[in-house]
Amino acid sequence: MDFVCSFVPYGEVLTPEKDTISLDVGMKTVPGVIDHHHPEAEPECTASLLVKHPELIFNHLDPTEWAKRQDPAKKLRFITHRLPDFDAIASIFISLKLLETGQVDATLAELASYTKLVDSASLPKSIDLTATPYSILRALFAVMKKEGDEGHLERVEEGLRLMRFLYSKREEGYEFFENRPLFAAVDRYEKAMRRVEEDYFQYLVEVERFAKMTLYLPSGDGDRKIPVDALLCRNPKSFLLREWAKRDLSHSLRGEGFGFILTAFGSHRFILGVDPEKGVNLRGLGDLLNEKEAEKRKNNQRPFLFRWYDGNCPFFNFRIIDSPQDGPSLTFQEIVELLLQFGANP
Repeated sequence: MDFVCSFVPYGEVLTPEKDTISLDVGMKTVPGVIDHHHPEAEPECTASLLVKHPELIFNHLDPTEWAKRQDPAKKLRFITHRLPDFDAIASIFISLKLLETGQVDATLAELASYTKLVDSASLPKSIDLTATPYSILRALFAVMKKEGDEGHLERVEEGLRLMRFLYSKREEGYEFFENRPLFAAVDRYEKAMRRVEEDYFQYLVEVERFAKMTLYLPSGDGDRKIPVDALLCRNPKSFLLREWAKRDLSHSLRGEGFGFILTAFGSHRFILGVDPEKGVNLRGLGDLLNEKEAEKRKNNQRPFLFRWYDGNCPFFNFRIIDSPQDGPSLTFQEIVELLLQFGANP
């Protein structure tokens, strides 16, 4: 099925449009706009929402009608966020399959379950990261050179190639969750596996220079503070840093792996997140960041159009924070100061 893609900023509010499916963006979950990043969403990723509620597609587009369409000018349009990730791409693939077959099959359900683990940062720590689809796709992304919409589309095309491979091989009876021989048999994926192996050594070099500390973060029910090892990363080159850090018992101060990571990409984007297994969240830190952001923008006469995203949805449950779409006013040091205040020993 022919389709086109449009890319919008994270957090964009969208409404249903004819012949269009918005995925992993839109800030609502209704037929035609399927997103999980809002407070009223179910605790699912977008891919698992589609499998759980295929009517979100079928009540917006008729599979029978689309199967009969011959007019090449009337293409299906997908809208997703810039730099589409595993969930966004898996959701496009699942949507296409639903329109093609009119049903959720076992392989789509399995792909959605895997995607849910990926999107929630919950891949088992025992998994071989060199031989799992998420890492392979990240390795493929890491060597892409195109920018803007061309780069976003390149990610979708590469991701859909992988999704088709996973689907067909699973239908043949192969497992894809962790399968080194399966991926090693395909040249582009075998090379990606080698890049993942190289990325681990890149992480080992970088982790030595990143600041480390212990933070005391709120428990899931908010009744106590739990100590976790924290890693503060400025401009990392490792594309799987989050996964390596969670598993790193050698460099983490308490020898339990890093349960909190702050990643700074220059001064234009900061992402803060916790390991779901640690049973902690960042509830309240987003408010502190937004208060300080508003104060600084007012002093600098800069409009406050976009807020820090604080992970306020059932799926993330305040475990992730992302800086404003138009770039934060706060500096790395100012963010660290707020973090130290938030995570102080009670």
